[in-house]
Amino acid sequence: MNGAVARPVTGFLGGFGRVGRLVVEHAGAMGQLLWSAALATVRMKVSFREVVTQMYVMGIQSLPIVLVTASLAGIVTSQQGGYQFQGNLPLYVLGSLVVQTMVLEMGPVLTAVVLVGRVGARITAELGTMVVSEQIDAYHSCGRDPVAILVAPRVIAGTLAMPLLVAIADVVGILVGMFAAKLTTGLGYEAFLYGARLFWHSWDLLYSLTKAFAFGFAIPLISTHMGLRTGGGAAGVGSQTTAAVMFMTLTILVLDAMMPPLMLQ
Repeated sequence: MNGAVARPVTGFLGGFGRVGRLVVEHAGAMGQLLWSAALATVRMKVSFREVVTQMYVMGIQSLPIVLVTASLAGIVTSQQGGYQFQGNLPLYVLGSLVVQTMVLEMGPVLTAVVLVGRVGARITAELGTMVVSEQIDAYHSCGRDPVAILVAPRVIAGTLAMPLLVAIADVVGILVGMFAAKLTTGLGYEAFLYGARLFWHSWDLLYSLTKAFAFGFAIPLISTHMGLRTGGGAAGVGSQTTAAVMFMTLTILVLDAMMPPLMLQ
């Protein structure tokens, strides 16, 4: 009986310990990778052209799907808010709902999720393929630093491009939500903007961009870290890419949950 009771407990504790060890291992490896990337940046070993190229890939090429996502978020928020507010609250409050929802939550988080699928998975698969095909070893044998060539430009580009994408997503989501409110509830543009101004705080924009900065920093850092740890051929690239997407998504959600008590209290 004692053994039957002890086995589930020891199994749970063993699993908890393995997860904790894995988290600490990844955190330490990412810390070392970040330190190496920072040293390469300070020592001017990072190519400015490569940073611009990565900003184009992460920013300009991601813009269409970000615009579609932000537009749909604005439409859904406006329609659901209009349905809930009719007969209960003044309809102009819908303007505040759309603006606050897009700026504080939907704009940064949905844009980050889009970049996880479009950019983060691509970086992991790209670097993982380079690892299994021994291209990373070729960099080392030629005396070149793969962190300065592959990691630092992507981290810098993601950190710079993400706030711009989130700002665009916020504006597009608000405008589309305003038009949707006009079509579905008859709320005029002046009343919508009045409601938006009624509960607006200047801190909200800084909060949104701070979220964007954190997400834009985390996505390329995690994706490059996971890509450089790939092994096992094509199957390893696939499994590592899947793990990286899960890891990045959970990180975004954790950071999103940490932001309100840190910045909105």
